[in-house]
Amino acid sequence: MIYSELQFSLSSSEEFHKDLLIDALSEIGFDTFEDADQGFKAYIPSANLDEEKVDELRDVFSSMFSFTYILNTIPHQNWNEVWESNFEPLLVADRCYIRATFHEAHPEFEFEIVIDPKMAFGTGHHQTTALMMEFMLKENFEEKNVLDMGCGTGILAILASKLGAKDIIAIDYDEICYASTIENSELNSITNIIPLCGSKEVIPSERFDIILANINRNILLDQLDRYAEVSAPGSLLFLSGFYQDPDLAIIREKSESVGFRYLEHKVLNNWVAAKFSFSGINCNDFAL
Repeated sequence: MIYSELQFSLSSSEEFHKDLLIDALSEIGFDTFEDADQGFKAYIPSANLDEEKVDELRDVFSSMFSFTYILNTIPHQNWNEVWESNFEPLLVADRCYIRATFHEAHPEFEFEIVIDPKMAFGTGHHQTTALMMEFMLKENFEEKNVLDMGCGTGILAILASKLGAKDIIAIDYDEICYASTIENSELNSITNIIPLCGSKEVIPSERFDIILANINRNILLDQLDRYAEVSAPGSLLFLSGFYQDPDLAIIREKSESVGFRYLEHKVLNNWVAAKFSFSGINCNDFAL
């Protein structure tokens, strides 16, 4: 697959402005982002690139900041070199060490996850992934049935398995993510993850004890009804991929309308991960 690389430079150096643009780009098909000296790089399959949509974002954010970009085409065979030169090991909550296959192992940590990211999202470096993992490390996953939506590299599903989960369904619409989850499960000797390629339509009709969904606000809003349908009473839901303001209030309102109860949330650079429990009562059931 041929990828396009857009190197963005912003008039404002504020991290919040960069995150706003990244979030907007992810909603029009960009799936990988990389920090650069004066901005960031964004990647998208060349066949999916619509420069008109990118340029429309200038008007969207014109009152806050301006941006320019340079377009390059990245041959598929160069992609691994890009990752290897930028992927550094990461330690989450002093308990979970995340590394690539080309990094030195550190078995002294409680959990060690090996990730070969390729073109899939989820190395733990993004704020949302780290926040989700921090939540997970404080929960009891023993013998739980887990659903991981938007699984990317499979990193959250792999951690769930290492935390003692019984069965894990990991779903992503991207075939690269699907293949990456299979590969990374094998790298970590994980055998209880079932990867599926698709979206909410492929979620099995069973009850899950824990649902993990690190995607983006619009997709979460679209899928929350389905999460409620497959949640056991008292089950936990962890959501991320959105901002504190204004997204958290919108996500919370929708979640509560389908039967989830807000418990708490974490914030890192305005990105949010939120924890809910399922009451078993869907407010939509009483709608006239």
